[in-house]
Amino acid sequence: MLANRPAGAASLGRIYRKFLLKCYHILGVNEQSDQNTVRQAYLTLVKKLHPDSGHPEASAERFQEVDTAFRILQEKFAKARRGIVEDMHEQVKVYDIKHTAPQHRQYLSFDGVGFGTPAQRQKQYQAVRAAKAQERVLEHRLSKAQASEAALMKKGDYFKKHEIKTKYGYDRVVEDLIQEAMSRGDFSNLSGFGKPLPDHQSQNPYVDFTTHKINKIMLDNGFTPEWITLHKDIREAVDALKDDLRRVRSKLGPLPLTVREEQQWERCLEEQVDEVSKINKMIDKFNLIVPMMNKQM
Repeated sequence: MLANRPAGAASLGRIYRKFLLKCYHILGVNEQSDQNTVRQAYLTLVKKLHPDSGHPEASAERFQEVDTAFRILQEKFAKARRGIVEDMHEQVKVYDIKHTAPQHRQYLSFDGVGFGTPAQRQKQYQAVRAAKAQERVLEHRLSKAQASEAALMKKGDYFKKHEIKTKYGYDRVVEDLIQEAMSRGDFSNLSGFGKPLPDHQSQNPYVDFTTHKINKIMLDNGFTPEWITLHKDIREAVDALKDDLRRVRSKLGPLPLTVREEQQWERCLEEQVDEVSKINKMIDKFNLIVPMMNKQM
């Protein structure tokens, strides 16, 4: 029985080589092809065989077969880059008494990996763990990059995933844009980065926060709030009214006025009634929209 072990290892090696030759044959390349040639052949085949390609040779079974063969060859190339040799003779142990260490002398630390001193075995164990981690990362990236056949043929899965969140669609879109900007580093060089927030308690408590922020944005962009322009219009209207009255009064004599001069003055005051009413309406509107009570007229 012990003598038959090497023959079994050789048969396993032949089976593995035949399996690899079959993978090369499925992709339509020879056994001596490099990784780039295999990848190009794979891309050419999947473009024709994918069920959604519309090609006459499209077939889901054939596509899955090509994809599996490509993954197996990719794993072989990855092991070859890291120096891991597929040797079936070494994988099958010959359980002979003179080659088997007693049970109490087996390595129990570092998962039985490595040989030599404990320090050397620790380095070998760390190297093996790093190689396994790299292989798992590669497999994870490949599984994410290459969608499965079922995922490619299903429609609407993306929108189903966000179905519950569409109630606040704008908030979700804004949050996604903010996260993308943060990942690009757009917020790393802001002027207020690392500084305390400005004090917004100086705003008028009788004006809502939205109006206050709109006024601030308008000021920052060169626009003037309505209450400032209205205050300017009131001052100009009052000055114009005073100038008109002063001009008419300068034409009249000193007090007491004569009957004729008093009639002229009364007529001038009646002409300015509409202007005074207009100014009073402007003042009422200004008192309602001015953000600070001490600015009211």
